[in-house]
Amino acid sequence: MSERTRIVVLGASGSIGASALDVIAKLEGRFEIVGLSCETKWRELAAIAVQVEPQAVAIANPKAHREAVEASAFGPGVRCLGGPDGVAELAAWDSANVVLNGIVGAAGLPATLAALQAGKRVALANKESLVVGGDLVMAAAERDQLLPVDSEHCAIWQLLAHRPGERPRRIVLTASGGPFRGTPAEQLAAVDARDALAHPTWSMGPKITVDSATLANKGLEIIEAHHLFGVAYDEIDVIVHPQSIVHGMVEWADGALFAELGEPDMRSPIRAALTYPDRASSGRRVDLTRLSGLTFEAPDEERFPALGLARAAGEIGGTAPAVFNAANEVAVGAFLANQIGFLEIASLCERVLGAHHAEHASSVETLMAADTWARQRVSDWAGIERTPTATAG
Repeated sequence: MSERTRIVVLGASGSIGASALDVIAKLEGRFEIVGLSCETKWRELAAIAVQVEPQAVAIANPKAHREAVEASAFGPGVRCLGGPDGVAELAAWDSANVVLNGIVGAAGLPATLAALQAGKRVALANKESLVVGGDLVMAAAERDQLLPVDSEHCAIWQLLAHRPGERPRRIVLTASGGPFRGTPAEQLAAVDARDALAHPTWSMGPKITVDSATLANKGLEIIEAHHLFGVAYDEIDVIVHPQSIVHGMVEWADGALFAELGEPDMRSPIRAALTYPDRASSGRRVDLTRLSGLTFEAPDEERFPALGLARAAGEIGGTAPAVFNAANEVAVGAFLANQIGFLEIASLCERVLGAHHAEHASSVETLMAADTWARQRVSDWAGIERTPTATAG
């Protein structure tokens, strides 16, 4: 029997973490979980740790870490790391082969860099690592070291692998359109967090679900795709596909359009990344009768301006994507807390981008300074308490 792959799951108490743990459990004997992390939910992490018996855990929030230590939440054989530095240390854990980064937000960037620099293969669900620090991340990654877990990017990655070395004419990312796809513009000002969290096809965490409702998520994915696949922004299209069966498409020079199809289930891209270069059986099949009802439509950037704003930030480059991402994180948090309205999310992002003078993204410190600046501006303008760099799980 071959040696098991040793894996660290970052963001283990979040939605991606839960899906990853389920995939690992079903791939009996292939993986050994040596590390787990969370932001604040140390009780949930402790319950997971009882089942998988990791070597170490990390709790990003210092207060939550102190509580866990005082409660002796983890056994004497489990090292309990604390704070962002503790998460980065776990990402570079000596005995691990693979790190699945399921952290939400810009706080996932240091962990991604730490894992890559330590020679780990990274299954990346933290798109903000590439949105905020794409140049730094790609410079740190060797061939086949960084594998995408976002369903759209996993689809494109698999499609491009069939024609290595050949440059596509364009790539197409699909968007569900979110819960407000058919909502008239005049009604969007009145929608609330409960409305935004009622996603029609995907089950995700609250931040990414709101991003799906504003289409900011698809804008972030444009930036992510630019870095992952080395394609220009004008070679990346977004199409609204409400059924969420087609996850991505690649068009070649001869006009042939290749597509990847599958049920809307994050366990599929997680499984593809974790078992690469093999393909592990899931026991599921796509219901072909659903394919007769597939539809596609152009995104409405007038109703959902966050999509265009994110693309514009990517085209500006430098620190602009970090600023857009930080502004969006703070605005989404304020919306979920009923402190601002739905339409204010994009308007705050536009305002902060307009006030920012982009710099070259030469270091993590430069990017984090831009992140901090944007968070403070949005918090001041929205009249809310400033939030630190966001994480989840």
